[in-house]
Amino acid sequence: MVNTHGTGTYALIAAIGFAVSMLVTARMIPFMKQKQFGQYIREEGPKEHLSKAGTPTMGGIAFILGTTAAVIVSMFMPGSDTMGKIAILLSMYAFGAVGFIDDYNKIAKKQNEGLTPKQKLILQAVFGLALAIFMMSKEGTAMFIPFFRKTVDIGILYIPFVVFIEIAMANAVNLTDGLDGLASSNSAIVACTFAIIGMSVHGGSEPMAVAGQALFGALVGFFLYNHYPAQIFMGDTGSMALGGVLSAMAIVGHMEWLLPIAGLIYVIEALSVIIQVTYFKKSGGKRVFRMAPIHHHFELGGWHETKVVKMFCLFTFICCIIAYFSVR
Repeated sequence: MVNTHGTGTYALIAAIGFAVSMLVTARMIPFMKQKQFGQYIREEGPKEHLSKAGTPTMGGIAFILGTTAAVIVSMFMPGSDTMGKIAILLSMYAFGAVGFIDDYNKIAKKQNEGLTPKQKLILQAVFGLALAIFMMSKEGTAMFIPFFRKTVDIGILYIPFVVFIEIAMANAVNLTDGLDGLASSNSAIVACTFAIIGMSVHGGSEPMAVAGQALFGALVGFFLYNHYPAQIFMGDTGSMALGGVLSAMAIVGHMEWLLPIAGLIYVIEALSVIIQVTYFKKSGGKRVFRMAPIHHHFELGGWHETKVVKMFCLFTFICCIIAYFSVR
């Protein structure tokens, strides 16, 4: 759908997302402490992180609500593609629900274990399939190819492609969420980039632009409490929801191939784990990285986690500039 909103409208959407997320996060911190809904830190991780045990978690609920409030307000504006926005929100809720179940199980068991990988994969595949079928029936199976600036129709292959994107993004963002403010800051940059592209490129995509601005504002509001030293973590509730909503934005905007460009940091984080595990098994116990995901490699190499976050944000910013010009 052609984008008809002005920049003032998007500023308002971002402001609503920011305000709701900030206020909800501020209220969640004492509530989660009172209920003893604290994070359990995996013992095999960096020893410095053990001091973070007990930090309130499931803070992703705050930016989910912030994004929701802002997107709903946008539905009352002229030229709104309501169905596209609903698809994006439902994807965020579905994957956030998987993360919520995982978080709740960890808290109930009082250990850093939730759903099994098989259980997560099945749920993610079902939700990804639902989005794929919706988009195929609503707008067909075409996608835009960055750099070449061409639209390609892949037919029935669109369904497994979309399912793969949703699953890959959800788990890649989940792996990225390992340092204070790392996932929230990088995802805010990606969301803002999607918003700009949705506003200005090839007639624009109103749902993509609105959801991008809403998520950007909501993540900034959450980041106020999530940066080092974090007062609250997003938990799997937040990281899974981020993967679901970012992938849905790109899918609804027919910009699926933007994800590995703008979100290259997620790809690298996931690949670092795959490489580490594979090499460890094949070599009889040797490692490529000091620790995976790769943000821990730099941390154990002497970088403070704030430096890791800043450098990763710079890298993502550069990737997002490339992503923008790849579709211009």
